[in-house]
Amino acid sequence: MNALITISLLAILILYLGLFKAKRALLPVTLLGLTGAFVLTVIEWNSYAQPIFNNMMQFDRFAVVFSGITILTTVLVLILSKDYFERISANVAEYYALILFSLAGIIIMVSYHNLSMLFIGIEIMSVSLYILAGIKKRDFSSNEAALKYFLMGAFSTGFLLFGTALIYGATGSFDLAEIREYLVSSTKSSPLLYSGIILLIVGLCFKVGAAPFHFWTPDVYEGSPSLITAYMSTVVKTAGFAAFLRIMLYCFAPKQEFWIPMIVAIAALSLLIGNVTAVYQQHFKRMLAYSSISHAGYMLFGLIALNASSVNALFVYAAAYSVASVIAFAALILLQRQTGNDSFDSFNGIARKNPFLAFTLTIAMLSLAGIPLTAGFVGKFMMFSRTLSAYHTILVVFAVINAVIGIFYYFRVIISMYFKPEERAELTVPTGFKIVLAFSALATVVLGIYPEFIASLI
Repeated sequence: MNALITISLLAILILYLGLFKAKRALLPVTLLGLTGAFVLTVIEWNSYAQPIFNNMMQFDRFAVVFSGITILTTVLVLILSKDYFERISANVAEYYALILFSLAGIIIMVSYHNLSMLFIGIEIMSVSLYILAGIKKRDFSSNEAALKYFLMGAFSTGFLLFGTALIYGATGSFDLAEIREYLVSSTKSSPLLYSGIILLIVGLCFKVGAAPFHFWTPDVYEGSPSLITAYMSTVVKTAGFAAFLRIMLYCFAPKQEFWIPMIVAIAALSLLIGNVTAVYQQHFKRMLAYSSISHAGYMLFGLIALNASSVNALFVYAAAYSVASVIAFAALILLQRQTGNDSFDSFNGIARKNPFLAFTLTIAMLSLAGIPLTAGFVGKFMMFSRTLSAYHTILVVFAVINAVIGIFYYFRVIISMYFKPEERAELTVPTGFKIVLAFSALATVVLGIYPEFIASLI
């Protein structure tokens, strides 16, 4: 709760700093404030919080770990933002404030105890992101991304809201505990409840970019500024799955025989569409967009094998995916800024001129592909083993085949960097980027070798 208050006040403070033209203080104050919010989140670890504010929110361990990982990832993304927004507009303070407001919505999303708070959290996050996707006012692609994101976001909100209303009509409550109590005690549930669950799943699948509700993802990811895409691909996706898991685990677990077949189909479709279409991409950013759809499919495994350990599996997978994606987008930003291109050919010969950048990007690609001794392998292993224990053998075999397909397009980047020599200028890597690349690569390797470091947190 203290983190939510800190982030909200920090956003207002940033707006005041912008009003008084203190541009140089914006990034340091934002990072300092987020560090404070992270510390306040960790302090709440052993509080075993009960629902507060008339049972509207609950800052339990689930909320603490997912708040912590989203805040930490936001810090990494913002370190990359030095001199980034200044190239786009003179009104930099508003961009930092919007990111902080969206993060406040995310904290609400991972700690709600009432469906109305889930809706409020998603809307606070989404409205900020609609604006951030279109901050390149003179860029047609950015404008298109903002418009598509807004239209699809409004569309998905309709599903989410209608589903929530039907669940209320069936159970008479928005409170997670009361809805669960109704499901456990009632011998025959209303058809309104089942319709509500279906619409709620559709709305949340739109938000996390799972197939067949993914069609906004490639264009929005490609058209948005790369820094904002990095934020959406990591922090926003983690929050979306945390909110998804929270309601399914704490609320609809008694009815899992009804909705799990639907999640299995969505996961399989996400794996197939995400991986197959990523193979045919010629640009790195668009490949990351399609691969994010396949990773949404892997993360849905946490819901398919629904039990108390699902939280651990999703947390490890989200952490692994976030740090690896931060490295990938950091390299993408450097490449776009200094070469104006992000095709796979533009990676040729990077290892010779920028060995550190090539090494960290290789670790990220290996992790995203799920190669052993990286965090991505541990995340996939935890998801697959839990799904196997729930007897979804065919789905796991299908996922392994898709993981092999994923290795193909992730290794294209490594092959271009190391085995396609080309005379090229050395890329300038600022200090902030070096810090983020080193930290993220180290975290990827440490989590790959010692997964229990965070796997036993919850």
